[in-house]
Amino acid sequence: MSAEPALATDVRSKLRPHELVLLHGQPGSSADWELVAGRLPATLHTVAADRPGYGSSPLPAGGFTANARAVLDDLDSRGIPRAVLVGHSYGGGVALSAASLAPNRVEAVVLLASVGPGCVNRWDKALAAAGAGPLCALIAWRFTPWIARARLTWITRRRCRPPAPDEYVNWQIWGHADREHGRLWRTFLTEQRALMCELDELLSAIPSVQAPVLLLADPADALVPVDTAFRLARALPNAGVQLVSGAGHHLPRRAADVVARAITTFVTALDGGEPHGQVAAPAGTGRALGPARPLRPAAPFPA
Repeated sequence: MSAEPALATDVRSKLRPHELVLLHGQPGSSADWELVAGRLPATLHTVAADRPGYGSSPLPAGGFTANARAVLDDLDSRGIPRAVLVGHSYGGGVALSAASLAPNRVEAVVLLASVGPGCVNRWDKALAAAGAGPLCALIAWRFTPWIARARLTWITRRRCRPPAPDEYVNWQIWGHADREHGRLWRTFLTEQRALMCELDELLSAIPSVQAPVLLLADPADALVPVDTAFRLARALPNAGVQLVSGAGHHLPRRAADVVARAITTFVTALDGGEPHGQVAAPAGTGRALGPARPLRPAAPFPA
């Protein structure tokens, strides 16, 4: 594993120290960021913690606003005045909420397959329903991890080795999802209800986010449609989109090299180390991000 993305020496020399806060998705944990963090330059100091309701966090589960306030409180406790927020999926909504609540604390935002306009599907609505939601969430938490572990066992036997961290990611995440069974299914349910109740409020606050935003998305993402990224980019004052093909929804695990390079190039551009013009996606993984300074709203996604 490469410790840092392969960047030109002159680009890396122009990269100033930055604090990066890495926010995992739903369900998820701080471990989802290990592959990305291990590939970032040492000048980018990363903080990856379990969000409220997950893993080692002592905080109760909450929606976007509660998560955002937890992020800002954590910055205070660590003595970090400003940070670049990097959010995956549900964590993207948390990053946007924090940027709208405390713009002076957020230097920039990177969104990976983030929630946003048009991301809610029928399953989301079912899980958030007052009557059926708790039952659906509990059933999913009882049976999905068992199915996932059975699938992973079969894969391990067939290949004579366990899957790597970037393989069969969805099965791996769900296979370990019930280690804290009693807590996590309630966290999942709480966040689903917040998704339905707070999403419109979050979207209405997005135009106030003045920080530069980079959005990464896979056109084949089956959980959050790629059109969500383009709609977010059009709503944000200073945003650009980079497409990452072949990774699906779990970009931090399945496209760690691409994500680390994109973050590093983006932050370098913030420092003035990137010339005007195109910020190119790594070969074979996407398309150009667009003018680097300033980032312009993305063009409408073709039908």
